[in-house]
Amino acid sequence: MKWSRIPVAVRYALLVAAIVLIWQAYVTFSHVNKLLVSSPVDVAVALAGDLRSGQLVSVTLATLKNLVIGMIVGALVGFALASFAVFSKVGHDLLSVLSAIFNPLPSIAILPLAMIWFGLKPESIIFVVALASVWPVAINTDTGFRTISPTTQLAARNLGLRGWRLVIDILLPAALPSIITGLKSSWAFGWRTVVAAELVFGVAGSAGGLGWYINNARYFLQTSTIFAGLVVISVLGILVEAIFGIVERNTVVKWGMKRSG
Repeated sequence: MKWSRIPVAVRYALLVAAIVLIWQAYVTFSHVNKLLVSSPVDVAVALAGDLRSGQLVSVTLATLKNLVIGMIVGALVGFALASFAVFSKVGHDLLSVLSAIFNPLPSIAILPLAMIWFGLKPESIIFVVALASVWPVAINTDTGFRTISPTTQLAARNLGLRGWRLVIDILLPAALPSIITGLKSSWAFGWRTVVAAELVFGVAGSAGGLGWYINNARYFLQTSTIFAGLVVISVLGILVEAIFGIVERNTVVKWGMKRSG
């Protein structure tokens, strides 16, 4: 059977299984120190133990909570900036200047300031996640708005659509492919930022999410627990990518706005 004829989920599962087998073979035959690299079996044992105790579930939920709140705030600000940029030259210049300043800046570099402003609280993590999330959404949404046919916009204006009605009824649906791309990039930036911020918070003494879980395991040289945290991060990343894929197939691909991958 040709590889391309196998269902996508099966193909991905086979590739993951192959990676795990290679990983296990390397640990078994190279006799590498378990303090440096844990085997998949040891990682599975650590993963199962912390899932049973509820610790891994609680830290994962803490991370997801901070991530979702930060992304929602960032996405709303990004949509607002992109909408302002469409209707105003000042807004366009403002978006250009702000994105040029803050988009290349690693959001985690702002964490020390956020910790001074908000203290050792979840608000500090939410702030840096929002800062990481806003620019991919704003830039991609603005690009999507500007690629919409002027004829479409003119027809909407002739029908009496103005301001936010024009944005919600015409611009957002027409720019949906770019918006989804922006949200996917926002998720990637936000996910990396929230874990990195929690790692710093672990050093600062604030228990919390997956970053703290990994950092705490480092103190006790629990390599298998560190790998377990990394596995959870990877699995969540795969699940979110799958969700975005489902959304794309049922919207922009189904409507003919984007070709299926």
